[in-house]
Amino acid sequence: MIVDVHTHCSLNYRWLSYDPIKNTHIRFITAPELIERAEKEGIDKLVVLPLESPESSIEPVTTREVLEVYKTYENKVVPFCNPDPRLNMGSKRDLEFILEEYKKEGCKGVGEITANIYFDDERTLNLFSICEELNLPVLFHIGPQIGSCYGLVDEVGLPRLEKCLKMFPNLMFIGHSQPFWAEISGDLKPEQRNSYPTGKIFPGGRLVELLKNYQNLYADLSAYSGYNAISRDKEFGIIFLEDFQDKLLFGTDLDQPNQEIPQLKYLRQLLEEGLLSKKVYDKIMYKNVIKLLNISSV
Repeated sequence: MIVDVHTHCSLNYRWLSYDPIKNTHIRFITAPELIERAEKEGIDKLVVLPLESPESSIEPVTTREVLEVYKTYENKVVPFCNPDPRLNMGSKRDLEFILEEYKKEGCKGVGEITANIYFDDERTLNLFSICEELNLPVLFHIGPQIGSCYGLVDEVGLPRLEKCLKMFPNLMFIGHSQPFWAEISGDLKPEQRNSYPTGKIFPGGRLVELLKNYQNLYADLSAYSGYNAISRDKEFGIIFLEDFQDKLLFGTDLDQPNQEIPQLKYLRQLLEEGLLSKKVYDKIMYKNVIKLLNISSV
């Protein structure tokens, strides 16, 4: 079985972003296209994440839209909700109300959190406190700075993330993005944070330390950032997959038509070559996320 912890889609044509390389705007993959692609790739279930914050896409995809997708493809889709932490100026009353409503309607977590404010902003802490109370895991995107990017902002070494891991020990955090995965290597330079560093991974990576020290931190292998982290140094990557087999979640970050998803091919290849055991492969591909989100395996 395969469960993808990180996808996006829209009910109909919706604009996602601008591609400077191709000099064109790109659209979201639609729900029918996403389901068709999943079936083609052998992916059984899809966690679909709304993108409500204005930084993350040209046109937002709301939680209500994701819940409509869920109603149509209930056996395939696991919905998340994603109220912006700045909602009504961060009113705890309103955030608590809407999160309770979304949970009643089937949402299993919160994310992808992309608001471009500090990771430990008072409004973010407010959101985290409610998620902890409601037992809703959070999937976050880290941004390198305020402005010209999206995601909760943290510095080299992820001190603000660690602060929140300590503050909310019963809240499950799922990490994602270039600045998150770049911390896998101990030689990270500040200018590399929002890119895809190449070459050998050195000991002392902050991400490795955080995964070891905090039971409430998980890592999402989606996007090129996740794939690059486990493949740039194959020997280290295999050890990393083994060491953190209980903390890693397969994901693609599928959000566009015809998008490549290299981590699926890579993980299958490691299994076929005998470099990754079936036990570890199954944990990463579906068992960990089923346990974390308390979802059915059928």
